[in-house]
Formats: sequence, C-alpha cells, structure tokens
Amino acid sequence: MKTTKIIYWVTTSIICAFAFTAIGMNSEQAIKGTEHVLIPRYLGLEVSIGQLIGAVLLIVPAVPARFKEWAYVGFGIMYITAAIAHVAVGDSFVPFSLMAVIFLLLLITSYTSFHKLHAAKK
Repeated sequence: MKTTKIIYWVTTSIICAFAFTAIGMNSEQAIKGTEHVLIPRYLGLEVSIGQLIGAVLLIVPAVPARFKEWAYVGFGIMYITAAIAHVAVGDSFVPFSLMAVIFLLLLITSYTSFHKLHAAKK
C-alpha cells in the first residue's frame, strides 16, 4: 500500500506540475504551438483552463473520486489529441507525439494507483 501511495503521488505530481507549467508558459510560445497544430486560439485557452481545473482536482485529496475520474478523462483526451495532432501535421513522432504518449502512460499509472488506494480505503 505504501508503494502504491508513492507511485500515485509521484505520477500525479508530475502530471500536475506539467499542467501548471504549461499554463504559465509564455503566451506567444503557446499561441505559436497551437497554430502549428492548427488549433484555434480560443480552444488553446479552453485547454489551459481545463488543465488548471484538472490539476487542482487531481492534487487535492479532499476532492470526491467522481470529479477525479472526470479530470483523468479530460487529461487522457488531451494527451491523445495532442499526439494525433502532431502526427496529422507531419511532425516526427519522437520529439512531439512521444511526450504526449509518455504523459498518457503516467496518467494511466496514476489512475490505476488511485483506484488501488481508493479500494483499500473501503
């Protein structure tokens, strides 16, 4: 159980730190990135707000499990969409889509360990 808790907090902290860092990115750099993968500016803003909300939901222990579930879904959709978007515009897989896949794997690890911890509480 202790190992599961460590795995949960490490993976969740990495995901949330990345989400908070992405929000604080230079706006010009973020605008260029979204334009590169043909995402409209308004959608980039919505994704940033969603990341902030999702990171808070995942990192705060008092948040009900149902809300955490939806945060996991949102992050999963975002990482899968990011990988597909980079491949669709012709970017090479390794530096661009691979990062999204790595974060998706971290998210899956966090999700499974969250459920193990949640089941152990009951």
